[in-house]
Amino acid sequence: MRDQRTIRATYYLESEIEPERAAAAMAGEQSSGTFVAVPGESPELHERHGAQVVGIERLGGCRPSLPSRTNPEKVQAALVTVEFPMENVGTDLATLQTAVAGNLFELGQLYACRLQDIRLPDEFVATHPGPAFGIPGTRRLIDDVEGVMIGTIVKPNVGLQEDQFRHVVRELARASIDLIKDDELMTDPGYLPLERRVAIATEEIRAAEQVTGHPTMYAFNITGDLAGLRRRHDLVVEAGGRCVMLNVPVMGIPALAWLRSFTAVPIHGHRAGLAGSMRAKGLGVDYRVWQQLARLAGADHLHASGLGSKFYETDDEVTANVRSLLEPLGTTTTPVPTLSSGQNVTTPGPTYAAVQSTDLLMLAGGGVAGHPDGPTAGVQSLRDAWAAAVAGVPLAEAGRSRAGAGDSALLHALQMFGGA
Repeated sequence: MRDQRTIRATYYLESEIEPERAAAAMAGEQSSGTFVAVPGESPELHERHGAQVVGIERLGGCRPSLPSRTNPEKVQAALVTVEFPMENVGTDLATLQTAVAGNLFELGQLYACRLQDIRLPDEFVATHPGPAFGIPGTRRLIDDVEGVMIGTIVKPNVGLQEDQFRHVVRELARASIDLIKDDELMTDPGYLPLERRVAIATEEIRAAEQVTGHPTMYAFNITGDLAGLRRRHDLVVEAGGRCVMLNVPVMGIPALAWLRSFTAVPIHGHRAGLAGSMRAKGLGVDYRVWQQLARLAGADHLHASGLGSKFYETDDEVTANVRSLLEPLGTTTTPVPTLSSGQNVTTPGPTYAAVQSTDLLMLAGGGVAGHPDGPTAGVQSLRDAWAAAVAGVPLAEAGRSRAGAGDSALLHALQMFGGA
């Protein structure tokens, strides 16, 4: 009997042959069929285990998006929905990825293949714990801070010596910032090993808390060899660290799930490398799909790019990324959508207008460290910009008002970023 629990995947396909035939070939390749009949195949086996095409929306002709063995002038584009019986996959995340996003990208008769969306059975979702901390746990660890959480990245991202690193962290922690993170490029270099970085940062954060009264979370990048992942996590936790960071696309969803199985602190999920499988519209996996896998595997914070950013995604695409993170996924805890890439005082207004939520973490590098009055003013200017966005007050008006009250942080930031 066929498993009635199905994994429903929607793809954008291009093919020289009819979309129905292309979809059937893909569904067979990813389940019970291959390019020739083999012993053991039977109607019963195909009925029980074969992926089934349940929807085709023709989109018309176009030029091929991808190269292949032949180069037709025109191909047929379509949105195709395929159902995989859960029995084929079980509840394993790596097997799921292999089924819905494996060899199908290599099929020669496809001139585009992109996984646009996925719907997982409740039973599949329920077997994965999801984030251990998410939005509520992260807020709790930084003194139940309200509104958008403000964070930054240690810059320069590589090359700092111990004394330089200490100075940067000291300034940022004393700015009452919510989160500081390593850059994705900073792992465990010989000139500033993770062990020394953890010791210095936790020491400076504790000292700053005695002055400011505000706890700061530091996301230490523990990306590296899989065998040492637990050791690096334990190093952070035993020193009193409050967060670890993983470059999820580089390490993989299974590595993230393994980290989640023993983590004692939130996992800051960076997306370094994701665009390699996401940026081309005719190939790869949409963010909406990837974030579901990363959430089920246990990421507490997930990068979503940022409105007005220096990266390639449009503001509409970033908005869709953030909204997808805030959507329920079974009973799992909601992760923290993390905004990054060129964020400054001019971006809270359009961001809030687009997503209508303050359950966000905004990472601003130059927007904090580059403020003309220093990091403390940089953090304050971002908090002021978010308050203005939520209240519906124009940013320039809020800047003048704050300056009139003797606080020029927002006004000076607006002058720096061209918003005044």
